Amino acid sequence: MTTTIIAPPEAAGQRLDRFLAENMGGMSRARLKSLIEARNVSRDGTLVTKPAEEVIAGARYEIVIPAPVSAEPAAQDIPFPILYEDSDLIVLDKPPGLVVHPAPGNEDGTLVNALLAHCGDSLPGIGGERRPGIVHRLDKDTSGVMVVAKTEQALATLSAAFAARDLDRAYLALCWGVPSPAVGEIEGDIGRDPRDRKRMAIVTRGGREALTRYRALAVRDMAVSLLECRLATGRTHQIRVHLASTGHPIVGDPVYLRRVPSAAKGIASELRGVLLDFPRQALHAYRLGFAHPRTGAPLSFTTPPPADMQVLLDLIGLRADMAET
Repeated sequence: MTTTIIAPPEAAGQRLDRFLAENMGGMSRARLKSLIEARNVSRDGTLVTKPAEEVIAGARYEIVIPAPVSAEPAAQDIPFPILYEDSDLIVLDKPPGLVVHPAPGNEDGTLVNALLAHCGDSLPGIGGERRPGIVHRLDKDTSGVMVVAKTEQALATLSAAFAARDLDRAYLALCWGVPSPAVGEIEGDIGRDPRDRKRMAIVTRGGREALTRYRALAVRDMAVSLLECRLATGRTHQIRVHLASTGHPIVGDPVYLRRVPSAAKGIASELRGVLLDFPRQALHAYRLGFAHPRTGAPLSFTTPPPADMQVLLDLIGLRADMAET
């Protein structure tokens, strides 16, 4: 459904989301904001994406309202590697390219859809609904170990452990250049990039404290480094933002690698091309250890990088198995 509103003279200068909410017959400002950010609003035929944009008198605003979708994710038979499973939880190795939770633009085909199909009626339920408890997330194109709760008690206990960082969690990241020192910390508050709300950035105001610890495992020609990264905090895109902020963005990162890095000049042209053409961030959550939420028994899981990242590491002669066990 499409609704058209012509802005009257007295609306000039108002925030767009507020103006539309006042003229859309009961639709909330938050809903209008999400529609604008999802590119469902246009002004005189041109898409607008900033809810705070000032209204222009006489402009023709068209609002496309997508058809409603079911609030219940559908069970879908999507294979994923299971590392461990019992009545309380599932530990899995998330493949790259798999979105964790349904959201605008990814309403199905997600890990949640796959988990519903895998678990079936064995899910006792969380919050009165038969659904898996997503304790933590990995970006769509980040691979690696995840734990998912099956019960409310497991979800609460595991969520508390993640909030307190009472667990063992480590990533492998292939980045451009060589961080100095080879073992160190990157600190900087992370929040929405004020120039691009779809990106995160180190900010001076309104961000959340973030600390990443890293160590270099291997280096090739001072052009690329294989790092082990550990999170002292868990912010959105934290490793990607912190490494990019130091001039060492992750190879293949589609968001935080904006130009050919100067370090690329230090490696042979055929390898440089392979690295620059890698289609996703070369980031893998290779280790996760935690206490079982019901028994307290220690659990620990380690997985190698997925095939595409392993092929890349083999081509440039870096070994991912150098991480300490």
